[in-house]
Formats: sequence, structure tokens, C-alpha cells
Amino acid sequence: MRRAGWVSVTALAALSLAACATPQEHGPNPPGYPSPQRPTAKPPPRPSRPPEPPRRIELSALPGWALEDHDAGFAAWRVTCGVARDPGMAALCTRARSVSIVAPGDGRVFLERAFVAERVPGEGVLTAYFAPVYPARRRPDAEFSAPVRPKPADLVVAAGGEVLRVKPDGTAEAYPDRTAIEAAPEVAPLAWMRPEELFFLQVQGSGVLVFEEGRRLKALYAAHNGRPFAGIANPMRDRGLLARDNTSGDAIRAWLAGHRGPEADEVMRLNPRYAFFRLAPDDGKPPQGAAGLPLPAGRAVAVDPTAHTYGELLWIDGEAPLLAGAFPAYRRLVTALDTGGAIKGEVRADLYLGQGDAAGAEAGRVRHTLSMWRLVPR
Repeated sequence: MRRAGWVSVTALAALSLAACATPQEHGPNPPGYPSPQRPTAKPPPRPSRPPEPPRRIELSALPGWALEDHDAGFAAWRVTCGVARDPGMAALCTRARSVSIVAPGDGRVFLERAFVAERVPGEGVLTAYFAPVYPARRRPDAEFSAPVRPKPADLVVAAGGEVLRVKPDGTAEAYPDRTAIEAAPEVAPLAWMRPEELFFLQVQGSGVLVFEEGRRLKALYAAHNGRPFAGIANPMRDRGLLARDNTSGDAIRAWLAGHRGPEADEVMRLNPRYAFFRLAPDDGKPPQGAAGLPLPAGRAVAVDPTAHTYGELLWIDGEAPLLAGAFPAYRRLVTALDTGGAIKGEVRADLYLGQGDAAGAEAGRVRHTLSMWRLVPR
């Protein structure tokens, strides 16, 4: 232990002078000897600090938790929880499916006893999507002029996920973009649609087509051309085609319909991604997400699969909407069951809102600042 007051003033002065002396002040060095080097003291390495684990909070502390319909959230999760691969989540799923909800509030009791919440760091964006129902025709006319194309025979997906077109000579190249695909005739179209509604069907990924005789068929996603997804809302806003606070889905579709032809085609071709479909009978069930399960309306989200796993139970807090006419906040339990071309990043979610025009009108206005929490087993 170093004690104060034990060193004399004279000794301190001598130490100070010695510390200020340079090698030249000690006199010349004998021939053949190197100049003395000052020892340089290296600071001791700092011990590495392990990263702090995410802070966990009780579910009751989540923003908006008290206003949640806990029984509805629990019921939706119980139906879809079997997709989870985490052992702790799988065990809770088995337990949840073995209990009976006999009184209001039982879902909340189960959730609060089984889970705690971990904040996903940062802020992101909440958007929404839906399953559209659109009219279609067996033959084209001036209004229904866009062919619904099946997956092309020359489209292959390489081992690394690259989408290629195999040419007649056996060589392969990157699959063409939207502009090139639309310029080529389709010899076996599945149906004919209004161009702007086909565009929205491709963005949403699936929907229902209603033909002139009243028959309903599901249009299910079959493949895409491998090009990156690019939204058209911001370019339309920047060009002055839409007001800054009115780039909703309804506003975009109305503009495209009102400018149908080369003007609207040029805007839609700003998105180089093109989706192909297959038709199936309409069984009345919700569309399936990438996890292979039907999507419960209002309780499923599309996420970035590099940042989340399917079956994760999440709490979303979407607020501060950017678009006019939007609901002020979305705070609810959701399960990660889907993905999408524009869904990138850890704090990013696309909320599935259901089927039809009402769901589409709501989904088109969702662009909120997003905070997220993972619900993890205790």
C-alpha cells in the first residue's frame, strides 16, 4: 500500500530532475554501444467484458399490454406455435395446447406465467399486407389486358438461390426484369387482369380471382424472377404524383388505374421484381405463409428470416404513422410466420390483416415507427 507523506521534498525534487533528463544529458556513450532507449510502459490489456444479456421485463410492462385482447392473442399463437423449433417454445406450445381456456383472462394468465419479454434493439418500420380479391377474365380486352403468367419452364433456382434463365443452348443467365418479361408475349396465361391489380397481386404474393361466370380461384405464388423488390410509393411521391402523406395502397392503385397505359406501366416498371402464379380452388382458408401455415388475420407478421425464426412470438408497438387516415397505433401479440422481398432487418415487420377490400384499405395506410420485443420462455 502506498502511503502519503513518506517521501521527503528533497527526494521528490531529485526524482523530478531525473525524470526530466534526456540521454544526451548523461554524457556521450562509449564507442560501439547503442544509444540507450527509454523503456516504454505498455498499459496492461483491459479484460474483455462479455456482452450484457438483453434486459428482460415482465409482459405487464410492455407498452399497451393492458389493452390487448390476450385471449385472442393466445388462441392465435396456440394454433400456430407448432412451427417453432426452439425447445423451450416447443415445450410451452405443448403445454398451451393441453390447457382449456374456460374464463376470460385465462390467456393472459398463461402468457404472463410462461414468458418474459426481451427488447429487440433499435427502431424500424411496420407495414401491412393483405390477400386481395380481384376480378379476372378468361380472355383479354382493353381493360383486362395483363396476363397472369405461370412459372416459366426456363426459370431455375441455383443452389445459392440465384434465379436463372436456361437458354436453348444450355447456358444460363440472370432472369430478365419486369420490363423484359412484360415485353414478351405469354402463350399460356392463367387469366387476364387489370394491370394495376396484377401489380398489387404480385406485391401481396397471393389472392383470389373472381371470373366472369362467378368462379373463384386462388392465385398462389409460384416463383419470382430474382430481381430486388423496389417500392413505387416513394418515387411517386418524389415525382409529385401523390401527396407526401397520401402514398397509401388505395391512392397508388387509383393513380395507376387513372393513368392506365404507358404512363402507369413506366411507374410500375420501377419495381424490377416480377411474380409468377399458379391457380388452385378457393377453399375459403387464409393464405399460407412461408412457414407453411395459414396466416391468422391481425396476428401474423412477415419478418426477415436471417434475423428471426418462424414461430417466434413477438410484441409489436407501431406508432407515429406517416400516412393520412391510418390507425394511430398497432400494439399486439403476433407470430413470425412469413417473409417478403422488402422485409429486411431485425426491427422490421409486415402485419397480415386479412382478405378483401377492407383489409386492403387498412393495410395500405400502415407505415408506422416500430419497436419490437421477443417473448421468451422463463
